[in-house]
Parts: sequence; C-alpha cells; structure tokens
Amino acid sequence: MAQYSAQLDGVFVALADPTRRAVVRRLGHGPTSVGDLAREFPMTLPSFMKHVRTLESNGLIRTVKSGRVRTCVLNRERLALVDDWLAEQRRIWEARTDRLEQFVTDPEENQ
Repeated sequence: MAQYSAQLDGVFVALADPTRRAVVRRLGHGPTSVGDLAREFPMTLPSFMKHVRTLESNGLIRTVKSGRVRTCVLNRERLALVDDWLAEQRRIWEARTDRLEQFVTDPEENQ
C-alpha cells in the first residue's frame, strides 16, 4: 500500500502543473517528438525537458530515442492509478451520503 501511495503521490505531483497536464493531453492523441511538443509551449527547451523528466520519472510517459529524435508516448496504465483512486473515493462518499439520506428520511431508524 505504501508503494501504491508513493506512486499515486508522484502522479498527482506530476499532474499538478498545467504544462505537464497539457503534455499528457497532447500525448493522448498519439506519440510526439519532444521538439514538436516543446514548440507548443513558451519556454526554453531545457525548461521544457524538466517537465518531460518529471512526467517520465513518475511513469506517466515513456520516451524512446531514435537517432537525434526523442519521442514521448503516454503511459495510459499509469493514469489508471488516478482513475482507481477517484473511483474508490466516489464509492466511499456515495455510501456515506446514502447512509445519511437513510438516517434523515427513515424516522423509525432514528429511534
């Protein structure tokens, strides 16, 4: 569980930045070279590479180098961590609101 939490924490940290979220969104359309991705953002290539390294170190993207071109690919399985966590939180809160609704609407249960 601790490893799961560390991975989830890393994914949330990586997704906390709007540039990195935009990169993830862009890579959802397919693999793209770092150069093509970087052109879409108003920053230097070294600054952009920090975002790429953060996404890669947290498992959200993979990069493959072919000659002088580094291509980024979205790791959709890593996004499933967030989806699973959100689904678990949704189940917990729905169960709580269901119990509250039952408590409020069923007077016989309240006695």
